[in-house]
Amino acid sequence: MGIMFNILVVDDQTNIRRLYEYTLEKNGYRVFTAENGEQALEVIAASHIDLMILDIMMPKLDGYGCLKALREENNNVPVLMITAKDTSDDMRKSFMLGTDDFMVKPVDEMEMLLRIKALLRRSKISEEQRLTVGGTELFYDSFTVVRDGVSTVLPRKEFQILFKLLSFPGKTFTRNNLMEEFWSMDTDSEARTVDVHINRLRERFKDNDDFSIETVRGLGYKAVKKNG
Repeated sequence: MGIMFNILVVDDQTNIRRLYEYTLEKNGYRVFTAENGEQALEVIAASHIDLMILDIMMPKLDGYGCLKALREENNNVPVLMITAKDTSDDMRKSFMLGTDDFMVKPVDEMEMLLRIKALLRRSKISEEQRLTVGGTELFYDSFTVVRDGVSTVLPRKEFQILFKLLSFPGKTFTRNNLMEEFWSMDTDSEARTVDVHINRLRERFKDNDDFSIETVRGLGYKAVKKNG
């Protein structure tokens, strides 16, 4: 079964949101919706989004403002701008702000789906979404670990550390490696924070038969597969 990608549809018109949502779900995507740019940024902050369909003319925060805010935060989620504004200036401004593609309403649904597939393929995220270690599966889009039919949703940083370690079994990561990747450089957190997260992960998965997290004395931590 293929990976289910998360797509955020941002449009202030209810009928358009419903049309896109129906089309996308029918083609195997998981759909999130927002009525304006402010809501869109809230969804992106709370959920893993693989691609955003973004309207320009919306109340509170329009598509331009939403896209500008995203790119200023170095968020590179692929964006497909779909709008009734069809002048060359609108298109030029959209691309200058960082959109990845641009379509004019009314859109052809098949063309929209083809463009979405192309953007997802170009973003090279398909391999980063899911990880299998023995009978344990990790799903990045929901920070969920599944084993024997039991799902456990982890706090974001715990999941990210676990996903990183299990992506490179046997490789040692220092505390500084993990701090630099998952905490901002100006944070007041100390290396002790990493130890706390590692200890929580060990406690959660102490009975897991597929992997363990081991301390490499004087260096850091590594994940070890138990069954080959």
